[in-house]
Amino acid sequence: MLNKVELLRIFCTAAQSDSFKAAAVRLHISPQAVTRAVQQLEQNTGEVLFHRSTRHIKLTRFAEEFLQQAQASLAQLDALFQKRQTDREHVIAGLVRVAAPKVLRPILMPVFTALAQRHQALQLDLRFSDQIADVVDEQIDVGVRIGSVRDNSFIARTVAQVGLYLTASPSLLAEYGEPADLEQLALMPVTQLMDRATGRPWHWYFRDGALWSPKRSCFIVDDAEAEVEATLAGLGVSQLASYSVIQHIRSGALVRLLPELEPKAWPLSVYRPQRGPVSERVRLVVDNLVQALSDREIFPESP
Repeated sequence: MLNKVELLRIFCTAAQSDSFKAAAVRLHISPQAVTRAVQQLEQNTGEVLFHRSTRHIKLTRFAEEFLQQAQASLAQLDALFQKRQTDREHVIAGLVRVAAPKVLRPILMPVFTALAQRHQALQLDLRFSDQIADVVDEQIDVGVRIGSVRDNSFIARTVAQVGLYLTASPSLLAEYGEPADLEQLALMPVTQLMDRATGRPWHWYFRDGALWSPKRSCFIVDDAEAEVEATLAGLGVSQLASYSVIQHIRSGALVRLLPELEPKAWPLSVYRPQRGPVSERVRLVVDNLVQALSDREIFPESP
């Protein structure tokens, strides 16, 4: 059974043709399909729409008025979809809520500011937090996560790996020497990042899931950027996310220590909490995040 829009389109084409056969040729369907559509529409309206003869068809008086209404309705419907298509081609507008780890803010903010400048009708609602977002309550459209995305209902794409690098400044190593193992590391001053959820410093992670707690914490902070600055200043050895220090390691401002003890890298993913159709504004944000977070200059491949 055809829907009402298809019935109206067939009726309008038949009304402008000499016969159902001629209408079928224009519509690329069979004459029987045209006949069935007209009959179905007549049942729906409770009115006869065509006077039929062996040679031609003619609209009934009711059908003449009905044709004008049908053509106007179809024109409005076509204009509605044409407007949406035109809008998509020229303006991307609407709200997109994004959840991302606070530690990625320095990398992501240039992406979002560039998007906002290029698409002024786009409204970005950014939720930076070290806690995993409640995507339902917060109505999140797009998320970024370091670590596994365990919810199977999410549409997730892993774009990079995040390693944990043990680092120190050359000045600190000149004073204490470069540690050969964890026993020597325990004799050196270190910095630590505070876990805001527990109020205690994070453990350090090493190969095979081993945890290690520094004994000589000289600098404890609850902000990852501040810990990088402290490490650059030579205050202590730090275990830092690879993306936050890779440029400093390449420049020689920091030295990577004991790489053989590093833990397995964590996946970095861009995800959508909802399956189904994806609006152009959401796809735009997803594509830009994927591109930015796939940059191997910032997120090197894990060894």
